[in-house]
Amino acid sequence: MLQQAIKWLGTLLIMAWPVLVFVLHDYLGSWPLLAAGAALLAWRMPQARYLALVVATFLLTLGGLGHAELGMRAYPVAVNAMMLAVFLTSLWQGMPIVERLARLREPELSPAGIHYTRRVTWAWCGFFVFNGTIAGWTALYADLATWSLYNGVISYGLIGLMFAGEWLLRRRLRRTVT
Repeated sequence: MLQQAIKWLGTLLIMAWPVLVFVLHDYLGSWPLLAAGAALLAWRMPQARYLALVVATFLLTLGGLGHAELGMRAYPVAVNAMMLAVFLTSLWQGMPIVERLARLREPELSPAGIHYTRRVTWAWCGFFVFNGTIAGWTALYADLATWSLYNGVISYGLIGLMFAGEWLLRRRLRRTVT
């Protein structure tokens, strides 16, 4: 039970990261937040453990080179890049991520379903490129409030739209098939 609570706490911290940075930055500064973000990244990305460690090390290196705030702000870019890597890798090694998720509900997926889940995995890859690019722009050029607004609110809204759009499309396609 404690392990499950810690897992949920980690997930909550990842999701709230940009807002926490906005609230705590004036009190703590960039370095402590960068260190906490790098640790959180390495700890909560088990599907890309080695990549997460490399990326966390890169972010800390940015801080060590005098760019702690940039390293701290690059956290959402790193998450998008790692998710892109996980989704892309799944397209070439084994079963695509979206197909794995679909098979939890429908173990005997049809060939059309397999094709569809592959296309959805590609769509998520495109989303991670788009979202990571905007996150990168906000890290480099936006003030902390704008960075926090995009990475802590707007990007989650876009993720929700992506899920809702895919769900609606899937329902529509199922109706045309049956």
